[in-house]
Amino acid sequence: MTVALLGFAWDASSSYARGAALAPPVIRSLLFDEASSPYSLSGEDIREAISVYDFDPLPEEPGKARAAIEERTARVIDSGKAPLSLGGDHSITYPILRAVRDAHGPVNILHIDAHPDLYEEFGGDRYSHACPFARAIEDGCIGKLVQIGIRSAGPEQRAFSEKHGVIMLGADDLDRIPYDDLVAPLYVSVDLDGLDPAFAPGVSHPEPGGLSTRDVLSMLAKLRAAPIGADIVELNPTCDVHLATARVAARLVKELASAMTKNGRP
Repeated sequence: MTVALLGFAWDASSSYARGAALAPPVIRSLLFDEASSPYSLSGEDIREAISVYDFDPLPEEPGKARAAIEERTARVIDSGKAPLSLGGDHSITYPILRAVRDAHGPVNILHIDAHPDLYEEFGGDRYSHACPFARAIEDGCIGKLVQIGIRSAGPEQRAFSEKHGVIMLGADDLDRIPYDDLVAPLYVSVDLDGLDPAFAPGVSHPEPGGLSTRDVLSMLAKLRAAPIGADIVELNPTCDVHLATARVAARLVKELASAMTKNGRP
């Protein structure tokens, strides 16, 4: 199976700051930058792993944008490709997971983030980037949700987490990651603010005390199932420093695309 790289330029569901909609073309431009390598760490040629690029614009109305994200993801899956999506803010993950659920049933999710994104609503918006996993759980999209790097979770989200059996771990809990729960069908969602701002300064909502780039790469290397989909979200190029965060995102694209093509894994 090859990968379809989708760009969803959406940040109208962001709180406090906009700019994430600018990220998809920036990340794409760095994938095959002459100053970098087109290979994953395991030697996979990403030029062969990624066979489709879909960066079409989204409608401006939020409901229509979500419908377009879901439809485009479903079309990719129906064509036999695995969707790897670039945000945009984290609200894009909910409609993606609806399409993934329809094709694969409920999926197990490795979610890397500083925030659990489990609010019932945020700022009056049930589809905010602070809510995608609450909506996905309610819609039966998720089997087991394992969140890593969490360091900004209030009582409301912790209560939701406990009610629905979410495993919420901090950046210092890497030895507690239950890889046995991260089995097929597996989906990976990476919010770049899950990394410490020292490694990923170009995000709208930085939280000190996070993961290193090496922590995240090690997690992906330890997965025992090939992801059937993934997303990388919340890069804000207007906050980035010398493209540092964009380059992290490009590296994660390469590693995820490599992992997603390995269908022989259990």
